[in-house]
Amino acid sequence: MKCRSVACIWSAAPPSLHRVTAAAVLDQPPTLYTGGADGSVFWWSLSGSEANPEIKPVAMLCGHAASIADLAICHPTAVLGDGKTESSGCGALLSACKDGVMCVWSRASGHCRRRRQLPPWAGSPSNLCTLQSNRRYVCVGCSFVDASQLVEHQSVGSTQEVELLLDSEYHHRRPPKCTVVIVDTYTLTIVQTILHGNLSTGLPRYMTLFSSAEDGEKYSAVLVNSHGGMQQVPISKDSQPDGENRGGLPRNGSEPRIIDCTNGFMEDGVVLSCATTGNIIALLLSNRCIFRVVDTAVTIGEVSLTNDLCPQGVTGHFHGAVGCMFLESGYHEILPGQCNRMCTVNFIIWNVDGSATLYLVSYSDSLFDCRPLSSISAASHPECLRLSVHFIQLKNYLLRIESVCFGLKELLQWKPHISIWSLLRNHDQSKLFQQCEFVGEGVSCFDLISESSLFHESKDWDGLEQGDILNSKYANRLHAGNNSPSLNGRIVSSSMVISGDSCAPYAVVYGYCNGDIEIVQFDLIHVPGYHGESSSLEVNSDVCRRYFTGHTSAVLCLAAHHMAGNAKGWDFCKVLVSGSKDCTVRIWDLDNGNLITVMHHHVAPVRQIILPPNKTERPWCDCFLSVGEDSCVALASLETLRVERIFPGHPSYPDRVVWDGVRGYVACLCRSYLGTSDTSDVLFLWDIKSGARERILRGVASHSMFDHFCKGINMKSVSGSVRDGSTSVSSLLLPIVEDIGFSKPHIENSEKGFSSAGAMATSTKRVESSTHKALLSKESSTVQGGSSIVESIKHSIKCSCPFPGVATLCFDLTSLMLLPQGDELCGIQIKKAGSPVKRDGVAEFADNGAGPNTSNSHMESNCIRSLEESIVRFSLSVLHSWGVDDGLDQLLITDMKLIRPENFIVGPGLAGDKGSFTVTFPCTSAVLELWKLSSEFCAMRSLTMVSLAQRMVSLCHSCSVASSTLAAFYTRNFAEKVPEIKPPSLQLLVSFWQDDSEHVRMAARSLFHCAASRAIPLPLSSQEVTNHIKFVSSMAGKNEDEHENPKEQMVSDIAVMEERQTEEILQVEESNILIWLESYEVQDWISCVGGTGQDAMTSHIIVAAALAIWYPSLVKPSLAPLVVHHLVKLVMAMTEKYSSTAAELLAEGMADIWKACIGSEIPRLIGDIFFQIECVSGTSTSPAIPTKIRETLIEILLPSLAMADIHGFLNSIESQIWSTASDSPVHLVSLTTLIRVVRGAPKNLAQFLDKAINFILQTMDPGNSIMRKTCLQTSMTTLKEVVRVFPMVALNDNLTRLAVGDAIGETSNASIRVYDMPSVTKIKVLDASAPLGLPSFLAGSSGMAVTTVISALSFSPDGEGLVAFSEHGLMIRWWSLGSVWWEKLSRNYVPVQCTKLIFVPPWEGFSPKTAQRSVMASIMGPGGPSSPQEKLKGAGEDSLNILIHNLDLSYRLEWADERKVILSRHGHELGTFPL
Repeated sequence: MKCRSVACIWSAAPPSLHRVTAAAVLDQPPTLYTGGADGSVFWWSLSGSEANPEIKPVAMLCGHAASIADLAICHPTAVLGDGKTESSGCGALLSACKDGVMCVWSRASGHCRRRRQLPPWAGSPSNLCTLQSNRRYVCVGCSFVDASQLVEHQSVGSTQEVELLLDSEYHHRRPPKCTVVIVDTYTLTIVQTILHGNLSTGLPRYMTLFSSAEDGEKYSAVLVNSHGGMQQVPISKDSQPDGENRGGLPRNGSEPRIIDCTNGFMEDGVVLSCATTGNIIALLLSNRCIFRVVDTAVTIGEVSLTNDLCPQGVTGHFHGAVGCMFLESGYHEILPGQCNRMCTVNFIIWNVDGSATLYLVSYSDSLFDCRPLSSISAASHPECLRLSVHFIQLKNYLLRIESVCFGLKELLQWKPHISIWSLLRNHDQSKLFQQCEFVGEGVSCFDLISESSLFHESKDWDGLEQGDILNSKYANRLHAGNNSPSLNGRIVSSSMVISGDSCAPYAVVYGYCNGDIEIVQFDLIHVPGYHGESSSLEVNSDVCRRYFTGHTSAVLCLAAHHMAGNAKGWDFCKVLVSGSKDCTVRIWDLDNGNLITVMHHHVAPVRQIILPPNKTERPWCDCFLSVGEDSCVALASLETLRVERIFPGHPSYPDRVVWDGVRGYVACLCRSYLGTSDTSDVLFLWDIKSGARERILRGVASHSMFDHFCKGINMKSVSGSVRDGSTSVSSLLLPIVEDIGFSKPHIENSEKGFSSAGAMATSTKRVESSTHKALLSKESSTVQGGSSIVESIKHSIKCSCPFPGVATLCFDLTSLMLLPQGDELCGIQIKKAGSPVKRDGVAEFADNGAGPNTSNSHMESNCIRSLEESIVRFSLSVLHSWGVDDGLDQLLITDMKLIRPENFIVGPGLAGDKGSFTVTFPCTSAVLELWKLSSEFCAMRSLTMVSLAQRMVSLCHSCSVASSTLAAFYTRNFAEKVPEIKPPSLQLLVSFWQDDSEHVRMAARSLFHCAASRAIPLPLSSQEVTNHIKFVSSMAGKNEDEHENPKEQMVSDIAVMEERQTEEILQVEESNILIWLESYEVQDWISCVGGTGQDAMTSHIIVAAALAIWYPSLVKPSLAPLVVHHLVKLVMAMTEKYSSTAAELLAEGMADIWKACIGSEIPRLIGDIFFQIECVSGTSTSPAIPTKIRETLIEILLPSLAMADIHGFLNSIESQIWSTASDSPVHLVSLTTLIRVVRGAPKNLAQFLDKAINFILQTMDPGNSIMRKTCLQTSMTTLKEVVRVFPMVALNDNLTRLAVGDAIGETSNASIRVYDMPSVTKIKVLDASAPLGLPSFLAGSSGMAVTTVISALSFSPDGEGLVAFSEHGLMIRWWSLGSVWWEKLSRNYVPVQCTKLIFVPPWEGFSPKTAQRSVMASIMGPGGPSSPQEKLKGAGEDSLNILIHNLDLSYRLEWADERKVILSRHGHELGTFPL
C-alpha cells in the first residue's frame, strides 16, 4: 500500500491552452467537466442559491497529453456473487483523448480510478456514448483520420471546411477504417468489438446510440458523416459481462445496416452538428436543421435558419450556426398507431458568437411544428478575439462555455469562461422572443491564481506589475487587446522541477514564450552547496530567482544534468539544457548562470530533451538526446559540446522517444493519425554506439515492441520509470505500462507513469521492514553504504510536470518513514576522505584508499540526520493546510521552524492510476471542496501529516509541543474547525495498521478511532436498521388507527404482522452486511493506495470487526456473528498484509464478543494454528508464514484463544504430544502460551490445574530424551510460574518433590498429588477430603458440594513434610513423613491421612456469609439447615462461575522454623501455627 500526498506548484500564468473541445455534467452533485485541446480536464462545481448560482473551478484532472476527444458520464460497477451490482459513488467521468488514452475519474474522490490506452488497431477515439440500459458500459467510436490535427493552429471557422475536404478526398478514394467498441468502465477493457473495418459512407463525425421502437432493449450505434450519411450498427446483447472479450481482439458483430440519407444534403454543405433524443435525430446544416426518425429514415420536419431565429425586431439570417442540442423534457417516442399523439421537446441552436435560440418542437406521425421560445444574447467580447462556444444543460440551468482565443505573436492562447442561464421562466405566448434570464457566471481559474500574493507582488522583467494586466477591462478573459511583451513573457511554455541530485526538490524552472528562462528556488528548505556564488542571484522575500536570457522564441523543453565527468576546457558540474522554437539548443551553467554554448543542429523547433537513464556507461552518461519537429533525433555530448550522432529519416515527428542506457538503444515511435489504417505508425530502433538503424517496425507491431522496450527499461531503472533525471517532458507522455509486465516481485508495484525526476528507487521492496535493516547491515563497500542512504533520502519526493506551469510534488509516506534513524547511521562505515566536497547538501567523500574513519562516519551521520529533519520540515511546510487555524500556523512557524510557502502558489492534489494527477486550484474554496468531497484525500493527507508530526518528535525533541498540536489538529481539531469535511475512509486507514513504520501504524489507529463514529459504513450502522424498524412500527400503528377494531384478535394480528415485518427487515439488513463484507470491487480508496480487489474485501472485514469490538452500540447487533467467520478465514489465510491485524482483532474481542459466536470452534482453530506452526518449522528457507504473522499468532492470538477455552486448549496441547515430532516447536509454543494463560486467567485455569501440570511433566519425561532436551528449560520456567501464581502447587527447595492440590472440587474426594521430579512420576496421594473426626452426617451434608478445597501448600524446609491450608473449613493439615517412608510407599497410591489437623480461628473481617465459608456456614448455609438435595443444586454452572470468580489465590504458607508455619493473605499475616 502506498500513501502518496500530492502538492501542486502553480506558476503565475496557469495553463493557457484550455480550448474546450468536450463537456459533460453530473446532476448530483451539480458538476461540470470541460475537456481542453491541451489534454487537461477542468472540474467545476455549481454552488449557491437557485436564484444566484455560482460555478467555480475545483481542480484540474491531468491524465491526457493529447486533445480531449469526448467526455461521458458512466457508473463503474462490480458484479457481486449473487448477480447484483453495486455502483461506486455518484457516478464517474470517462475521458478519452486523441492518442487513445482513456481515464475514469471518480466524482466522489476526484482522482483517476483507471488509466488505460486503447489498442493501436482501434484508432483514435472521437465519440463516447453511454449505454442507458447499463451505464457501466460505454460505446467508443474510433477512426484513423483526425482532421483536427491539421487545423489545430488555424481559425475556428475553417474547421468544418477542412474536415469536409478530407472527408470528400477519402470518399472518392479508399474508404476510411473505423472501429466501434464497447468498453467496460470498471476495468477500461474492450468487451466487444461492434465494428472494425472500412465505411462506405465516409468518415464519421458523429456517433449516437438509440433504442429500437419495437424492442427497447435493442440498441444501435448511428454513425453520421459530414454529408449526413448515416450508418446503423446493431449492438448485440453479449456486450454485457457474460460476453466479455478479454483479449480485446476485434470481433465483428452483426452486419451493419446502411441507411443513406445524403440526398438533398450535398448542395447545402456539411453537417455542422448532430443531436438525438429517443429515436429522433437532428442534423444541423448552415442554413437549416432537419429532424428525422432513425428507424425509418423519414424526415418529420425541418427548421429554416432565417428571420424567426433572430431576436425580435432584428432581420437577417442566423449567421454561423455551429451547434444544436435537445434539452431534457417530457419527451415521448412516436409509436405506431398513435398518429394523433403530439410529442414535445425543447431544442436549442447556437452560433459562433454565443447567441442561441430555444425552440419548442412538437411533432407526431403527420404533424411537425417548431416554435422559438426564447433567445440568449451573444457573448460580449472584442471582435478581434476568436471564440469557441459550447452549450450544456445542468439541472434547470443552461451553461454557455466560451473559449476565448487571443494571439500572442505566433502562439494561440485560450481561456475558458462560463455563463449561467436559467431555464425556469414562464414564456409569454404573445411574444415571439424572450430573453433568457442571466443568473450568474463562473469564476475563472485565472482569477483564483491572481488572488495569490505572488501574482500581485511579482513584477515583469520590463517593470510592469502583473496586477495591472489583471485589472484591465477584460481581466478574466485576458483579451488580445493587451498584447504587450510583458503578457507574452508571463505565459509558460515549459517547466520542470530540479531534483535529480538534491535530497529534496531544489527549484522550479520555467521557460516562457518570449524565450526567457526563470529558476525559482524553494525557500522552504536550505540545501547548502548546491549553487555556487553567482552574481546573477536576486534575493526577494527570501526566495532565490535567476533569469537566463538568450532564446528568441518560446522555450519548449528543459533538462538539468549533473556531470559524471569533466568537459574539456570547462569546470562546470551542473548544466541546464534548453530547446526552443528558434531551433536552437542552449547549454547553461547552473552554478553561475553563464551560457556555455549554443547548438544549431535542428532546422525546426526542438520539442524534447532526453537525458541518459541511470546505469548508463561513460561517455554516454554525459550526453543528451534532442528531438525536433524536423523529424530528427540528435545525440549531443556535454563533454565535447558537440553533436556525436544524428538519427534522421523518421517519417514524422517522433513524439515518443526512450533511451535504454544499459543496452545502448534508442526507440523512436512516430505516430500518424492521417492514414486510413493502423499501419502508418512506425517504430525506429537505433544503436547509440554505432549510430546505425537496427530495425523498423510498423503498425501494431511497432506499439507492441515499444511497450516491450519500455518495460525492459523500467526493470533496469533505479527510479522504476522510463526516464531518469530532471526534464520538462510531460509525465503523461510516458507509455502506460501494466504492472503484470514485471516479473520481479520487488518492483511489481513500482510507479510507471511519474516523471523520473526524483523518483523513488524501487529496486528494493520498500514496504518490507527488512529494507531498512538490510540498508544498514549489508556488508559492502563503505562509500556505497553511505550513498545508498543518501539515495533513499533523495527519492522520497517524486517530481513531475504534467503540463507547462504545473509542477507536482508527490510525497511517498513509506519512504519518508523508512529513512535511516540517526542512531542507526552510526553503524555505517565510510572510507576516509580527503577534503569533503559538498554536493546538494550531502558530503561526498573521495576515496583515497584509506581505511574506515570513525570521525567521517560521525560527520556523515550528523549530515544525513540534518537532511532528514529538513526533508520532514519541507514536507510539512508544503502539505499543511495553512490559514485554517491561525494559532497553529504561528506555533509551527515559531516552534517547529516551518516556512509558510508564501512565495509559491501551492495547492493540494491526489495521485491517480498510472501517473495521473488531480490538482486543485490554489484557493481556499477549491481546497476545502476536496476536503469536503473526498474521504480518500482526507485519510491520506491526515495520515501523512500525523505520521510526519510524530516523526518530527523523534528527530527534534524541542518541537514536541508543536508536533503534538499538529497531530491533534489533523486527528480531530480540523473537523471541529470545518464541520463539513468528509471523515477519512476507515478502509483506507486499516490498510496501514500493519505498516513497517510505528509512526504510521499509530497514526492510522488514532485517526480510525477519532473518525469511527462519523464514518461508519451505512450497511453496518445501527441507526439505519433502527429507523427501518421505527418506520414499520409507525406504519403498523397508522394502519391500526385507520382500521380500529375492538377485537383483541385484530390487535394480535397486527403485532404478529409487525414482528414478521421486523424479522424481514433484519434479514435484509443481514444480507446487506454479507454483501458488503464479500464485496470485491475496486473502490476509490483502493485505486488511491494501489491496492487490489482482495485488499478491498479484507479491509471491509477488518473495519467491520474493529467496529464490532470497539463500537458495538454504533453498529448492528447482527454484525459480530456475521463477520467473525470471515475474520477467522482471514487469519488462517496467512496473508502478509492483513492476517496479523485480523489475529489482533480476534484476540482483542475474544472474551467479550467472539467467544459467544465461535466458542465451539476454538479447539479446532487452536489446532489449525499449531498446524501452521508445525509447517514452518524445519530447514525451510522460505517459510509459508511470514515472521510477523507467526509472532502475532503465538504472542497474541493463541493466548487469547487459550484463555477463552482453557479446557479445549489443554486437550489440544496434550494431543500435540502424540501427533507431532518430539523436537517440534509446537511444544515450546504450548508451554509459552500456558505461561500466558497462567498469568492472564489463573482463576479459570484453577479447575484444570492438574491437567496443566500433567502436560508440563510430560514434556519433561526422561523416557523421551529428545523432547526433554528441547523443552526442559521452558518446562521448568512454566512450572515455576505455576508455583508462583497458584499457592496450591508447591516445590521443595531442592526441586525434587512437587505437590499439587485440588483448588476446586468436591470435599469428599479432595486430595493432594505428590510427584518425584527426577523421574517425573506420581509417588503418593494425600487425603484432604474431610476433617479428621468430623461426624459423617455433617460431612455428607456438604461432601458433594463443589467448593474450594486446597488454598495453599508448602513443603517443610527439609522437604520431608507438607502443610496444606483449606479456606473451606479454615483448616491446616500437616503431613510429617521421613524420606524412608517416602521411598517405601512411593508406589502405593492409597490416600494418606494427615498427621495433624489445626482449625484456624476466623480473623478480623471474616464472615461466614462471604465467599470464604466456615465449617458452620458449610453446614447451616446462609438460610439455615438444608437438605443434601438442595446442596446438589448449588453445584450448577452459575455456582461454579461464582466460585471461580471469588477464588482467592493470595494465601501463602511460610515456615517460621522447623515446626512453625505462618499463614498470610495478600501479604498480611493471619496467624502463626505450631505443628
